[in-house]
Amino acid sequence: MVHDGPVLEAALPRWEDVIDGAVGDLERLPKWLNLVPMVAQWLWLSLTHGCATLPSAANPAITAGGLVGEGKSEYFRIMGPAARAFTADFTILKNSGAGCIAEAEHRMQEIGLAYPLILKPDIGWCGFGVRLVRSRNELECYLAAFPRGEDIILQRFVPYEGEAGIYYVRRPNQAHGSVVGILLRFFPHVVGDGKRTIADLIAAPPRARRLGRDGRSESCCDPAVIPIAAERVRLSITGSTRVGGLYRDATILATPALVSAIDTIAADMTDIHVARFDLRFESLSTLLAGRSFKIIEVNGAGSEAVHAWDPRYSLRQAYRIVFAKQRMLFEIGAAMRRKGIRPTSVRQLVTLYWRQAGLIRRYPRSN
Repeated sequence: MVHDGPVLEAALPRWEDVIDGAVGDLERLPKWLNLVPMVAQWLWLSLTHGCATLPSAANPAITAGGLVGEGKSEYFRIMGPAARAFTADFTILKNSGAGCIAEAEHRMQEIGLAYPLILKPDIGWCGFGVRLVRSRNELECYLAAFPRGEDIILQRFVPYEGEAGIYYVRRPNQAHGSVVGILLRFFPHVVGDGKRTIADLIAAPPRARRLGRDGRSESCCDPAVIPIAAERVRLSITGSTRVGGLYRDATILATPALVSAIDTIAADMTDIHVARFDLRFESLSTLLAGRSFKIIEVNGAGSEAVHAWDPRYSLRQAYRIVFAKQRMLFEIGAAMRRKGIRPTSVRQLVTLYWRQAGLIRRYPRSN
């Protein structure tokens, strides 16, 4: 059954919320303060289970279980044909400098990629370095700014307006998993009045002002353009709250058809027990029917329970979701440890974290 009526309406924001809506309690907290309760619980769970890195055992085929520092391509590589059929076409390129543009376009031709396409770092987080490129010149500029020797994913641009994060869990002793969270992402927008530029329009709403504030993002459209009255202009190719996107918890909309589709995909991946599937979908009705969507990225044990960032939630409600997710991670890690999987060491995890953090600072701006 596909949900409709009041249940569906409760999950979908009005466009005024997307464009002018206030920033939620959890979003307003400085990142370090946001993490304090999470770290406190993590330390308690570490003492309880006798291991601070236990969740890294959750997905043994992925570096550190996907807790930190893994490559996005690792998830694609462990996909079988059923999972690949639901995934946006991609190729992987090592940025080797001179001559790399020719190699990139050769790889694109091999799998039928064309402009516009999405470029993203293989090792990344929160949309940093993700960019829509529309031409050979833009591709050259991206490659020139990207760290040498690092891998880049070139992926087919999926033009669907709908984007969701599907949080999936399968206990090690279970044949099938479940969907424990559904996040709907809404991209930052402004609405033209025929007088002000996009830059002026961005300066007004509290959510849109988040775009570019960290120095790592910029608008995907020309900020000097004056949109006509009532014209809705999308500001970013990513829907992260970091750039002004709006998150809405739609877990209540989970249908047997969608759960079955995600479970089939995860079953066609090697030893996946915790994952968030980020995907673009044609319409909400087709998504809930388990069809007409494309996976653009998979995240593992380190993926956030991002539906907690729904601005409708109080801090207490948001942390309740996050704490439940962390308890589950440790429980699954403990079950995998009993099966003989060794968690990543603290030293290895710290090394992976610092490498990822260092790379993020060197990536081109996202748009």
